[in-house]
Amino acid sequence: MKIQNYREVKGIEAAPGVTMHIVAGPAEKAPTFVMRLFEFEPGAAMPFHAHPWEHEVFIVEGEGALKHSGGESPVKEGDTLMILPNEQHSIRNPGKGKMKIICVVPLVDGKMPTAQEK
Repeated sequence: MKIQNYREVKGIEAAPGVTMHIVAGPAEKAPTFVMRLFEFEPGAAMPFHAHPWEHEVFIVEGEGALKHSGGESPVKEGDTLMILPNEQHSIRNPGKGKMKIICVVPLVDGKMPTAQEK
């Protein structure tokens, strides 16, 4: 068992203006999933991409937009997203304040998977 504050986990730049904190994963001996907290600065976005695994997202703070093959949908604090395998998607922060999300993905061959931009 491990208890930690995400602010004490070193951030990694996932995209310009987007910081990722890996709070549970291979380093913590997690056997199945990786949990990450992302902080989006105003105007920041993840690239539009797809991958062969699902992931779940919880909007912790702020407001944003989920881009998908059908267009774009607004998201806000408290919303949850279920993104199925191979669905193209991107999350962006069009607001003036910081947006924070928790994203959970499965381990792939014991490692955190990485996506290819589409």
